[in-house]
Amino acid sequence: MPLVPYLNVAQIVVAVCLIIVVLLQSRGTGFASGFSSDSSIFRTRRGFELVLFQFTIGLAVVFVLLAIASVFVARFEL
Repeated sequence: MPLVPYLNVAQIVVAVCLIIVVLLQSRGTGFASGFSSDSSIFRTRRGFELVLFQFTIGLAVVFVLLAIASVFVARFEL
């Protein structure tokens, strides 16, 4: 039973979720904020923003693990 197509579909789903979660992050940390004279250099994440940040890291780890797994499975299925 070929496992590679299932891993590819899972990787696409995780990639789309990762894109959505990254786009939901706060807008104040973009390219233009590096040139502004904002005095709040460091601030802590709280509440939903912290959960969203941790979920983003988790999705990124899952994405990398799926990519590594699909390479190994494809290599051994030949």
